Amino acid sequence: MFTTRPTLTGVFGMVSSTHWLASQSAMAVLEDGGNAYDAAVAAGFVLHVVEPHLCGPAGEVPVIVAPAGGEVRVLCGQGPAPAGASAEAYRALGLDLVPGTGPLAAAVPGAFDAWMLLLRDHGTKSVAEVLRYAIEYADHGHPPVPRIGETVETVRELFETEWTSSAEIYLPGGRAPSPERLLRNPALAATWRRLTAEAESAGPGREAQIEAARTAWREGFIAEALIRQAARPTQDTSGARHTGVLTADDLAGWSAAYEPPVGYDWRGWTLCKAGGWSQGPVLLQQLALLPDELPPYASGEYVHLLVEGCKLAMADREAWYGDAADVPLDDLLSPSYNAARRALIGEKASYELRPGHPGGRTPRLSPHATALPGPAGGPGAGEPTVSATGATRGDTCHVDVVDRWGNMVAATPSGGWLQSNPVVPELGFPLGTRLQMTWLDPGLPGTLTPGRRPRTTLTPSLALRDGEPVMAFGTPGGDQQDQWQLHFFLALAHGGLSLQGAIDAPNWHNEAFPGSFHPRGMRPGSVTVESRMDPGTVADLRQRGHDVTIGDPWSEGRLCAVARDPRTGVLSAAANPRGMQGYAVGR
Repeated sequence: MFTTRPTLTGVFGMVSSTHWLASQSAMAVLEDGGNAYDAAVAAGFVLHVVEPHLCGPAGEVPVIVAPAGGEVRVLCGQGPAPAGASAEAYRALGLDLVPGTGPLAAAVPGAFDAWMLLLRDHGTKSVAEVLRYAIEYADHGHPPVPRIGETVETVRELFETEWTSSAEIYLPGGRAPSPERLLRNPALAATWRRLTAEAESAGPGREAQIEAARTAWREGFIAEALIRQAARPTQDTSGARHTGVLTADDLAGWSAAYEPPVGYDWRGWTLCKAGGWSQGPVLLQQLALLPDELPPYASGEYVHLLVEGCKLAMADREAWYGDAADVPLDDLLSPSYNAARRALIGEKASYELRPGHPGGRTPRLSPHATALPGPAGGPGAGEPTVSATGATRGDTCHVDVVDRWGNMVAATPSGGWLQSNPVVPELGFPLGTRLQMTWLDPGLPGTLTPGRRPRTTLTPSLALRDGEPVMAFGTPGGDQQDQWQLHFFLALAHGGLSLQGAIDAPNWHNEAFPGSFHPRGMRPGSVTVESRMDPGTVADLRQRGHDVTIGDPWSEGRLCAVARDPRTGVLSAAANPRGMQGYAVGR
């Protein structure tokens, strides 16, 4: 099969990320003797600089860690709702939904602490060594990808009239960022330099320096600036100005933490995901819904089967996933439950939202979940994902690394976008907006609840064979992430494609379930496919009743992947050509 670029192979180290500068920075860390975790942290901070419309330090990042010879773990960098963020309090403000922008939507920032914890527990480098690349690009500038300027233009009026601290960085002289001019963020560079200095003042010990950096974030000068920003009245998607509820106690009282992954065995593979506080188990449910015999790869019957299975898994996500109640994952992944659910897949496309009854439980949905028509990623969405036409407007970032020792990591940083909240003037980056993924209806797993995490769409993946980690992968894309990842994985495991071929293969998504981002819309029966999909497959889908939209030829998915063959030690990597900025590097 023709591929846009080769699958890279080597034995020293491999990186794949959504931006070439992050990939090359991570590779520089490997060349300097660092391991996969040092490299991932460096890449994460570079992504905050070069993809500020997609991620930031005050956002969030789930990480799956697979140390050589060690135990696979999930590092949760998703902060919870502040103590003052309750459904009752927000409804008292006259809100039906959490705004898609502004400080009311800000969870406790999670990304920075997670990166520091990863560096402390699994890395070998110092704070200064992993931040040097981000500081250089923020201080001296980088040629911005076109999407940054396009994003800024969509919020130009807001920046010029309301969020003026954002205009200072992203509209200097009234001009939006352009690849022809270097984009600088001196405030962010100054923040990281001060943080590095405070870390180094803790003494020569690497761990002591990391702890000092965490303290500066949670209780020091960064925390103080974040709290001042949260208290500033800010215009949000409700049309009103609100202050946030984030406090010093919220910041000081939370830390990123490790937890076991949720795993599922499928035909000799074991797939590892974050728990039911994320949408990660949706990928596992989709695998559990597959029959013993799969239709021919890429056929109309095959795509129909995957789309209909996704609808069932996403309906369960709406009814059962979240952090405000126990998630019945054992039942949701059980053979008997999925056999019954599989029987619901007919020859025709379903236009219903059909959550199941795991363990005999009765599903309950927010009334808003079925009352909001329209595309989930429509104008004003808090995390721009993929439109109904398949046009990508940006969303999230991803990075995977494997090193010569066999350490492997997958991370999906997001949130804290330049269009989510005003830039904190003293820091150079904004707060996040992940609370928009919660409901204001009482008694749901996803109800806005103090101290509980919003159900995130961020969902990195790690695959094992015979107990050995063999592949780390993931993609941006909001609600589409576990749709695109399923197709990628099956293109390898069922279709027999190469790593790069599986990424390049024509992809698709559906929006037949409530979107995770404001304004939470859905499109029953919808399927958006790349125009490269076989016309016969498209005709078959339409015959089956799917409402098919033909998107651009390269518009579905931004996958990254690295792999390791434990028999030979050969490493490999591939990256998404869509958007012309994701790259794999290695040797």
